[in-house]
Amino acid sequence: MKPQIRSLPLNGVQMTMQKTETLNIQSSGDVVLVRQAVRQLAVEIGFGLVDQTKIVTAASELARNTLDYGGGGTAKLETLEEGGRRGIRLTFEDHGPGIPNIELALKDGFTTGSGLGMGLSGAKRLANEFEIQSAVGEGTRVIIVRWK
Repeated sequence: MKPQIRSLPLNGVQMTMQKTETLNIQSSGDVVLVRQAVRQLAVEIGFGLVDQTKIVTAASELARNTLDYGGGGTAKLETLEEGGRRGIRLTFEDHGPGIPNIELALKDGFTTGSGLGMGLSGAKRLANEFEIQSAVGEGTRVIIVRWK
């Protein structure tokens, strides 16, 4: 992973991206690699065990959704610094069928597959920031941030 330092104004606050890496998600093995890379980043920036577990669990759920429902895609991992705090931003993107009803998809227990329906809603609860964009026939992008 190459360090890339960029400053971006976000809501009037200067934010610096320190590292960025993009991983392909095309198989179950790739989901494991995403989990490992996220855990490594969390350890590097000093997340405690609870925060490590939360971000890795959310990443695992979203990577699995990218594979299972989106037909594969990418995970972009970034470390951030904003006003003295550090965090991790994860962006999962696919070009699958999209989500016809995001509000319904975010309800606990809703699933279009054989899962428990806790992936999106669970990831949202485990993150400090959550954003989802989806268009039917075009794909889905989910962005989460966890701050230390």
